[in-house]
Amino acid sequence: MRILRKASAALAVTALLALPATSAFAGDGSRTVKVEGQFVPSSPFHPSQPLTYDAKTVPVGARISVVEQVGGPVGGAATSVRLQVSGLLPNRVYGAHVHTKPCGRTPDAAGPHYQNVKDPNQPSTDPAYANPDNEVWLDFRTDAQGRATAESRHDWGFRPGEAWSVIIHEHGTATKPGEAGMAGAQLACLTVPFAGTTDEAGTGN
Repeated sequence: MRILRKASAALAVTALLALPATSAFAGDGSRTVKVEGQFVPSSPFHPSQPLTYDAKTVPVGARISVVEQVGGPVGGAATSVRLQVSGLLPNRVYGAHVHTKPCGRTPDAAGPHYQNVKDPNQPSTDPAYANPDNEVWLDFRTDAQGRATAESRHDWGFRPGEAWSVIIHEHGTATKPGEAGMAGAQLACLTVPFAGTTDEAGTGN
């Protein structure tokens, strides 16, 4: 697994429309899922839109895009998740991870981090489980215009119905025992129907 980070990179996804959520299958058997939009305040009226729980650090109107690719050029059942943001605070480090449930009115609605191998002890702060190889970490540093891109690649895929959102956190992700995986307050959330997600898994709180 490797993580790629760079600020203000162009994001291009072939044959996908700029809709809140799109999914496409390619001739090579790969699947691409894309979700994008502007952050709005958390409320029961916007359950499927990007939600900000702290408008000072993730302003209303800031933009987010998440693209997942499974198979194809990534290879086999491998998964690539790419995050792009704009309109955030400049020159700041944020944490970001894939979580197990859809976004809700409160940050904890999104559940814990998705783990390829689940830690039997929750909340998980053991670096044997809470690490960027076993979870999807998308930490990023914004540039002077508040833009950033992060990408995480794995040789495993999400289990059906168990990966539903991306949460942006207060600071970069810790790695030490007892605090591994922690990245401070949950600032914002984007619901993403990652490949393998089923309608029966739920659509929010």
